Amino acid sequence: MYSPQFTITNKILKNIGSIEAAKEVIENAPLVPYWEKKFQEEAILRTTHYGTHIEGNELSLTQVQKVLEGEKIVARERDVQEVINYRDVINFIGERKNAPIDEELIRDIHKIVVKKIMDVMSGDYRNKEVVIRNSITGEISFRPPKSIEIPWQMESLIHFINSEKDMHPVLKAGIVHYEFVRIHPFLDGNGRTGRALSTMVLFKNDYDIRQFFSLEEHFDTNPEEYYTALQNVEKQNGDLTAWLEYFTLCLAVELSKIKEKIENISIDSKLRQKLGGPVMLSERQLKIIEYIQKIGYFENKTFLSLFPMVSEDTILREMQDLVKKGIIKKQGVTKGVKYIMSQD
Repeated sequence: MYSPQFTITNKILKNIGSIEAAKEVIENAPLVPYWEKKFQEEAILRTTHYGTHIEGNELSLTQVQKVLEGEKIVARERDVQEVINYRDVINFIGERKNAPIDEELIRDIHKIVVKKIMDVMSGDYRNKEVVIRNSITGEISFRPPKSIEIPWQMESLIHFINSEKDMHPVLKAGIVHYEFVRIHPFLDGNGRTGRALSTMVLFKNDYDIRQFFSLEEHFDTNPEEYYTALQNVEKQNGDLTAWLEYFTLCLAVELSKIKEKIENISIDSKLRQKLGGPVMLSERQLKIIEYIQKIGYFENKTFLSLFPMVSEDTILREMQDLVKKGIIKKQGVTKGVKYIMSQD
């Protein structure tokens, strides 16, 4: 059965420490529902864009956002379909995170990845030999296992996923990421399928981290570094240490960025304790909070521009409720009144 070779280095320990620290902040941040949804939507957008862009998809981030919102754009049909498929894969693994990871599930992920792109051999292991070439030089950079070896190597990987209980989830996800790409079980779509499978391993091991993160963005920031890190494992006779240093660093950097964002928009570090649980606010109140966090304050003359179809009395009631809950506070009197975020 599959037994990965690697050494726990100081770099890996440092990265895992950063991941754990950021995870703690992110999972316990008292975010209002608006921000919870916004972070998840941004993660899906970034994962979809960068996860397909690294494979050669030509759509920009703005174009991908339009596609995800259901808008028609002028672009290659394949590029649009790849984006739709990868969005569907992200939703699929989120919905199935409690399902067992078996051969059928991996085949299902692949079917979604290549839907309307590669209907032949969709979900089926390749039946011929392939080589991986450098996209710039054309040189062969990697030779995956022969097709006859795929069934038992995939069986071994799946056994590792389900039987290894003591390994840290981030290390496990990194190992699965590499090993799947190395086996290269399908004719096309292996990168996207492998990254989705790796993410699902995190989700299943209580590392969904509110589904706020996108490893794909970090991979695509420097794709040459990503592919070099993968290819170096073979050069190191199968030793995964350097790859795991890279993989853990990617997640540490990504989660640290999210942690910083959360700290910047946090309403109040004591909000959960104050209110005794999750914050339930109206859409108008969420808009008010977002405005104050961007501008620094909210004043009465802003009512009309922010809520042109709502009466001033209604907005004042929303403001008073936010003051009562301790989320914002009032400064000044009469026409000079301003509302700012409460720091008490």
